[in-house]
Amino acid sequence: MSNLHEPLLRWYDEHARDLPWRRPEAGAWSVMVSEFMLQQTPVARVLPVHEQWLARWPAPADLAAEPSGEAVRAWGRLGYPRRALRLHAAATAIVERHGGTVPASYDDLVALPGIGDYTAAAIATFAYGRRHVVLDTNVRRVFARILQGVELPGTSVTRAEREVALEVLPDDEPTASTWSVAVMELGALVCTAANPRCGGCPVADLCAWRAAGHPAYDGPPRKAQTWAGTDRQCRGRLLSVLRDSDAPVHRSRLDATWTEEAQRVRCLASLVEDGLVVHAGPDTYALP
Repeated sequence: MSNLHEPLLRWYDEHARDLPWRRPEAGAWSVMVSEFMLQQTPVARVLPVHEQWLARWPAPADLAAEPSGEAVRAWGRLGYPRRALRLHAAATAIVERHGGTVPASYDDLVALPGIGDYTAAAIATFAYGRRHVVLDTNVRRVFARILQGVELPGTSVTRAEREVALEVLPDDEPTASTWSVAVMELGALVCTAANPRCGGCPVADLCAWRAAGHPAYDGPPRKAQTWAGTDRQCRGRLLSVLRDSDAPVHRSRLDATWTEEAQRVRCLASLVEDGLVVHAGPDTYALP
């Protein structure tokens, strides 16, 4: 598998994007914040929010010292705002358990609230140069094509995928760390889900999918994400009103954001249940 390593690592040296959480001066907290924000969110949307976040809360203790509602407010329109609550909870746990320093070990990271296997592996790898299998959507797609000859991976990570990814992971820790981000970058810039640029791929001649003639995906149907009219959109509208107000908001203002009453009531109740919204009075609501 060393045939893959050299051309891909060389390509990354030449084409890696200059992202703030990858710079030498970036700390583990910057990496951690980026990993939370980048889940299901494009880099272009994350960049300004990440910058504002680090300027306001340069360390976990700074975030932990404020109410969780401020994290939700600062999250803005990145989407999936429960990530803001989870990041706040993780920062609080870091202060309580690790003296305010983002831990370096996978076991300590995965034990934090809101952090699963992928995020723990990514932080340990990208912030501390550890050797872990890091499988995000881009990496899984690259490996599916290059190593397995299929267009897209399955809907969930399998044990076989992990074993294959481990087989191609360089033994040397620093090289393994760079390799992990290089594969991710290849998937983001070249080996994209739609219209991959095989002509610009540094390992095209080693790609099983290309050698097989680019067979189309024939697995289970993949759900297309929708937005208009969904509960996600309704929840976003309700949260937007609360984010823009420094005082509790009367229910009448929330009612004006969405005409479908049953859906609006359901979504408001779900926001309260998720801890993103709290009752400030009989008919008023606020961020926590």
